[in-house]
Amino acid sequence: MLEVQAINKSYKKKMVLKNVSLSIAKGEIVGLVGENGAGKSTLLQILATLMQPDAGEIYWDELSYRQHYQMIKQKVGFVPQDLAIWEHFSVEDNMRYFEQLSWKRMGIEACKKICEAMQLTHWKEPVSSLSGGMKRKLNLAISLIHQPELLLLDEPTVGIDMRSKQEIGRFLQQLASTQGTTIIYTSHDMNEIEQFTDRVLLIGRDRYYEELLSTKGIQVNCL
Repeated sequence: MLEVQAINKSYKKKMVLKNVSLSIAKGEIVGLVGENGAGKSTLLQILATLMQPDAGEIYWDELSYRQHYQMIKQKVGFVPQDLAIWEHFSVEDNMRYFEQLSWKRMGIEACKKICEAMQLTHWKEPVSSLSGGMKRKLNLAISLIHQPELLLLDEPTVGIDMRSKQEIGRFLQQLASTQGTTIIYTSHDMNEIEQFTDRVLLIGRDRYYEELLSTKGIQVNCL
């Protein structure tokens, strides 16, 4: 279980996250929404151990982020909004490269199965020739090489076709249900949030999002 207790984060004099607390169970998929600049990406980066909060505590399975930083870092997967892949490599070469860098080795056949589970079948083709949806799938597949228990996704389906969104969403649901992976992801697509998440967290009191989610019958908790 992920426990976030009253964390704060400021950039210079601007408070980005104020007294944010949340609790997420294993195997739960949570959508994180809010207007641009509300602190969604900042929160994900803190949970991904890429940034430290100014105050507050975070626990994963009762282990403190502060006291068990390196151990928790190995349990987290993070997919940034910007693609972090080698365009001139094939899908296979990308997976081989990042598997070599991973602290946990799973073997290339297991890497291939991850891709196939997301309908990413262009194993030998250069990434530069792939569609945006296929590139997003590869970006996600790379984050799963070390089999994270907590998966954090920052706009993982932005700018891609509906079919790829559906395939990624169904894959995430399967990952959560079969492996107990806890998943948090941001999206501005409320249809996607409605379809694939168990519940929604809203950063900030935003009437637009509150009303939009309400019309869809989505229960939302404000952070």
